[in-house]
Amino acid sequence: MIIYNYVFIGMLLLGAIGFALAPVIVMGILAPRKRSSSKADTYECGLLTTGETWVRFRIQYYIYAIMFLVFDVETVFLYPWAVAYERLGLFALAEMVVFLLILAVGLAYAWGKGVLKWV
Repeated sequence: MIIYNYVFIGMLLLGAIGFALAPVIVMGILAPRKRSSSKADTYECGLLTTGETWVRFRIQYYIYAIMFLVFDVETVFLYPWAVAYERLGLFALAEMVVFLLILAVGLAYAWGKGVLKWV
């Protein structure tokens, strides 16, 4: 009986790998292979670029985006907890307070380092 469970999991794993590799294999077979300098040229919005095409962005923008994602994910965890709060009890409240304190410490650290200044 237990071996059937492993067979099912193995078939599911093979199906997932096959599902992920199938587009790559089909693209390798069907994709056109004509190379030209115009296809390799960098363009933006259909226009040829002028000047340097590689632009360096400040790391602060990426950190700001990551901070946004952290607090966006916090909201994703906070909403179901608030909906089921009455059934979860006091332990869940303590866990959520710890979760929010960890995020508040991270926010205070980022604020203290000046990460949130949009300059």
